[in-house]
Amino acid sequence: MKEYIEQYAASFKTALDTVPAEQVADIVGQYKKAIDEGKTIFVFGNGGSAMNVSHFATDMVKGATDALGKPVKVVSLNDNVGLITAIGNDYSYDDVFLRQLQVLARPGDLVMTLSVSGNSPNLVKAFEWAVDNGLQTIALVGGKTCRLAELAHTTLAVSSSHYGHVEDAHMMVCHMIAYSFMENA
Repeated sequence: MKEYIEQYAASFKTALDTVPAEQVADIVGQYKKAIDEGKTIFVFGNGGSAMNVSHFATDMVKGATDALGKPVKVVSLNDNVGLITAIGNDYSYDDVFLRQLQVLARPGDLVMTLSVSGNSPNLVKAFEWAVDNGLQTIALVGGKTCRLAELAHTTLAVSSSHYGHVEDAHMMVCHMIAYSFMENA
């Protein structure tokens, strides 16, 4: 077991080394611009990525707002289970993020999704709408060609196909974004 844990950690470090600091800094700049302009930032994902964006939204709304002394409007579209299940039941699971964006988002808002595969129909559909309706889009994906990378204005790809390593790296990027505001306000 010790060897497995050491190998997992080494493989994660290798994946993390593929995350360019300048690209994370660019994303932080996009967040800063959205915050300064009073825009809303929408985040969403599936499975482990759903939990990561919920954590990230909490860090931003609580931590970044406290540090900056002004509202940081970050909404996780994963956090209203009743709404997600109503949309999924009455329309389609492919619409669970799209329908929320159609009601809540405005041109100029920022949208970020986390996805290892980058091809989930519900994420792609929401991104297509976001691009067509003047929202800025950021995709954190795994290290292969995917539809979200084609659609996003900004794509950060972690060079790994291991779900755990990619999700771990995405959460680290989310922490880098959040803590850049909490520790550098």
